[in-house]
Amino acid sequence: MPPEVNWPTIFIVGPNGTSNVVNPLYNYTFHPQPSDTDFPPYVGSSRGTPVASYHSTVRYPDAAGQSQPDLANKQLQANGPALHTLTYQLLTQQPEYGPFSNIGYSDGRGGRYNSIENMHNGIHMLVGNGGHMSNIPYSSFDPIFWLHHANVDRLFALWQAVYPDSHVTPQVNTAGTFTNDPGTTEDIDTPLTPFHSDDSGQLWAPATAWSTRTFGYTYPEIVDWGVNRSQLASNVKSGLNALYNPTGSIQRRSESRDTSSELQLSPNAMDAQWFANVRVQKSAATSPFFVHLFLGAVPTDPATWSFAPNLVGSHSVVDTSLLSSANPNLPATLYGQIPLNHALLAAGNSDLAPSNVIPILTSSLNWRLQNLDDSPLDVGQVPSLKIHTVGQEVKQTARADQFPEYGPLKVFRQVTRGKNGGLGDNDDAG
Repeated sequence: MPPEVNWPTIFIVGPNGTSNVVNPLYNYTFHPQPSDTDFPPYVGSSRGTPVASYHSTVRYPDAAGQSQPDLANKQLQANGPALHTLTYQLLTQQPEYGPFSNIGYSDGRGGRYNSIENMHNGIHMLVGNGGHMSNIPYSSFDPIFWLHHANVDRLFALWQAVYPDSHVTPQVNTAGTFTNDPGTTEDIDTPLTPFHSDDSGQLWAPATAWSTRTFGYTYPEIVDWGVNRSQLASNVKSGLNALYNPTGSIQRRSESRDTSSELQLSPNAMDAQWFANVRVQKSAATSPFFVHLFLGAVPTDPATWSFAPNLVGSHSVVDTSLLSSANPNLPATLYGQIPLNHALLAAGNSDLAPSNVIPILTSSLNWRLQNLDDSPLDVGQVPSLKIHTVGQEVKQTARADQFPEYGPLKVFRQVTRGKNGGLGDNDDAG
């Protein structure tokens, strides 16, 4: 998080001098104090203090209900390399709206368990960790919610620019909304209540709100004037490569000014990609928890798990109990993904061929589950948890405005075979 959102007060220089005022980005103070009816007790912080008892929004609260932004930042920094890779892999490998959009989509994922919702949920949990951001139905009370969702909007706009022919596909909304009944099929023309596009009562819909140009804004990577769709896609690909895979293309390597030593390749620039796929039944998520992956021994102190030096990444399982209680027909399985390349490279393993990676992962890939009060959660309490490893060959492109060519994802059951929560020989790899 930028420091500006963690200062309780800020100094403002005005025509009458400098004044110290409450920072509107730090928190939101409730008026009046919410009750347990407003924030149900089961949507609590897991630290023995219901969220309804907090007078203001909090982030990673301690036992006294005080925000701990330093710890939240440590979690974010520890997960930074994984989120960096997930962003690039999602935008370069997933052209279909369904699996791109949500964690419950199960038709034709092809082993690609990542989605924009998967990354979205991770930020909510890592920032909130028992505070309001980790309780997604109530998270928008925290001002940082709006900064987070501005970036989600940016990622969505980038994906749209790269895949201009991919649109919202009809899907059944099993949970329903305040205005749509459960079981409603939603498509590109479904009204986006309560957002009106004019004074006559016309509502926005995905078809009419598809482009940011409609609303008069864009993002630095999307210069969408004076170009056609093909040129825009090419330009955005160049921007994404520069941000997330700067040493991937032969062209960029030749343009690098670093001639003093061998170019340091990013995790996205290798000739193979490795991931841990995580899936769990939605019935397991009656309260939010983390799945932490480690390369090597798991630290003995659970309070250090989320920012341990050998942490590979943290998968966030959000609380679906509020929705599940309203509608038991939610998608049965939730999907997520944690990349492994960055951890393998950090451990000194630059040879990412299966013959080298599989023995390392088999002996060293471990995981633990953790509640939002930092206490361990026994894997045996989540029998639906299934973790498995997938890998694919990658052919880096010769041009900076093209994405790499990715081979199919292959399942390597031997990595997680026999481990508690690992994919069994008789389990479907999905």
